[in-house]
Amino acid sequence: MSAAHEAELLAAVPTGLFIAGQWRDAHSGATFPVVDPATGEVLAHVADASPEDGAAALDAAAAAQSAWAATAPRERGEILRRAFELVTARAEDFALVMTLEMGKPLAESRAEVAYGAEFLRWFSEEAPRISGRYATAPDGRNRLLVAKRPVGPSLLITPWNFPLAMATRKIAPALAAGCTSVLKPAALTPLTALLFAEILREAGVPDGVVNVIPTTRAGAVTGPLITDHRLRKLSFTGSTEVGRRLIADAAHQVLRVSMELGGNAPFLVFEDADLDAAVEGALLAKLRNGGEACVAANRFHVHESIAEEFTARLIERMAGYVNARGTEPASTLGPLVDESTREKVAELVAGAVEDGARVALGGVVPSGRGYFYPATVLVDVPQDARILREEIFGPVAPITTFRDEDEAVRLANASEYGLVCFAYTRDLTRALRLAERLETGMLGLNTGLVSNPAAPFGGVKQSGIGREGGFEGIDEYLETTYIGISDPFA
Repeated sequence: MSAAHEAELLAAVPTGLFIAGQWRDAHSGATFPVVDPATGEVLAHVADASPEDGAAALDAAAAAQSAWAATAPRERGEILRRAFELVTARAEDFALVMTLEMGKPLAESRAEVAYGAEFLRWFSEEAPRISGRYATAPDGRNRLLVAKRPVGPSLLITPWNFPLAMATRKIAPALAAGCTSVLKPAALTPLTALLFAEILREAGVPDGVVNVIPTTRAGAVTGPLITDHRLRKLSFTGSTEVGRRLIADAAHQVLRVSMELGGNAPFLVFEDADLDAAVEGALLAKLRNGGEACVAANRFHVHESIAEEFTARLIERMAGYVNARGTEPASTLGPLVDESTREKVAELVAGAVEDGARVALGGVVPSGRGYFYPATVLVDVPQDARILREEIFGPVAPITTFRDEDEAVRLANASEYGLVCFAYTRDLTRALRLAERLETGMLGLNTGLVSNPAAPFGGVKQSGIGREGGFEGIDEYLETTYIGISDPFA
């Protein structure tokens, strides 16, 4: 990609607030910079929403709610379908914007565009399938009518690591269900969400139905919205620490909440595993998005009889990953999103070494500009090491061993998190046992990738509440109403 092409695209991306169908400056006139993590250079300056802007966005969403809820499900679905087609048509633009502001290689950004767009198509098909039921009461005296209706105005808070997919995964079911929304994208990567807002406008989303307010003052802007009686739903993807605070805040209004929080995914490799497949799955589960994903494999537990061979194969493959700006053809591992993220990764690696682990690959912060960190493998990692307890959010694979299935399950479950687990085995009965024994919301059996718009994404324990995607995803934006009807034959 040429610098001229990048500049031309960035100049075409909206940088204001999107409220009531209009692009506008922040109430205070403030802006904040969006930085290329590969170079440290400023890509654009974006309007920095204030509490007044947040209030205006909720005003617009509340005003549009009634008409949008009354819009025919088929029409809502057709708008989502048009949005899918428009995103797909501009896939290269979305991919480049994501690579520039988040850092991932273009190939991964293109994959995210396809993944993120699919939520629009999936929920376009779910909109006309919202249904209830009609039944006779067990005693025969009444008829029971159960209907679904939209929850109402929703606040959607998305993270920086998947700038398009996290927005579509929340906005698509909200639109399909008949809910208006206020989207607060991450300040590190707001450009993709702003470009998507323009796509929604082109697709025919009515004014006020979707509002987008990037800000560097998240608490000051979203706090008053959460306590406003007109808001009825809060959906958040991010850290467990922030999620706990938001759940507590949402309790005052008894808001419906969806929380997709932290993860600490174990990757189990049993003695009967297909090692070639396990290594491929490990690369996908660990290095997709540079390891900056809540579903990234965070700790590798390998049966002691095959640990040496698995580790050697993994090191050989990870050594081939190239740190470079995501726009470079040779890039297979982009920068981390900012300096604080890189510092945490380096700190976790250093702490593991102090605890007795050995660096078998990588582990050294490179010189030069950009927030790069190399693909890293740690071996002989103690079971109580901090790096096995916390999300790494970087391209580091710590490896430990286990003796038998019981120990593997114990190690996998030894976490406050329970978002996803990966397991490689050719024993069907073991696989079925794992599905029942592992404390996880999702299980990848002989695969390093579980995310799919047609599947319910979410965790247990401190990894969250609710599900996104699948048939279950739209239910998060629907209320159930029961109508008791007297016996028509009485």
